[in-house]
Amino acid sequence: MKKILALVSVLLLIGGTITSFADTKEAEKAFLSELQKGIPQEKIVSTDDLYKKWQEVQAGTSQAIIIDIRTEAEFDAGHLKDANNIDSGYAYAIPKKTSDPEREMWIFCQTQHRAGYFVSLLYKYGYKNVYLVKGGIKEWAEKGYPLYNKYLGEIKVLQYHKQLEEDFLYRENK
Repeated sequence: MKKILALVSVLLLIGGTITSFADTKEAEKAFLSELQKGIPQEKIVSTDDLYKKWQEVQAGTSQAIIIDIRTEAEFDAGHLKDANNIDSGYAYAIPKKTSDPEREMWIFCQTQHRAGYFVSLLYKYGYKNVYLVKGGIKEWAEKGYPLYNKYLGEIKVLQYHKQLEEDFLYRENK
């Protein structure tokens, strides 16, 4: 009987933990959704739109700032030529780069999750011309758009590896 009670207790504890985790995961989704309501719908764009803007920047016909907010290691593995890189947790550093609230900025990450937070913060800071790129570098690579690596130059991704997805962002002891 004691073994059964102990087993039931453990199962209830595990079940409560799983439910709690699911609740916090849903709460995070709801929080991000609420934050993104502050981003004008016309400022949420596709990777095709980013590609067109990137071409304009490369041609010198646009002064837009293209910002990749992935980690330095992710950026070094492959990035848009001449893109700026800042880790996603450093939105507060953008006013040091430009204080002009009308400055055109295109923000992306690996998919769009981190960029959603980042762009939301920039709108809260008072910026008015910030674009959130849906699909991120993953979609960019899958479409065959050019990527650059500081050691290899232009690279082409044939298949985006699932291990590169944004599943676990917490790095312990690093």
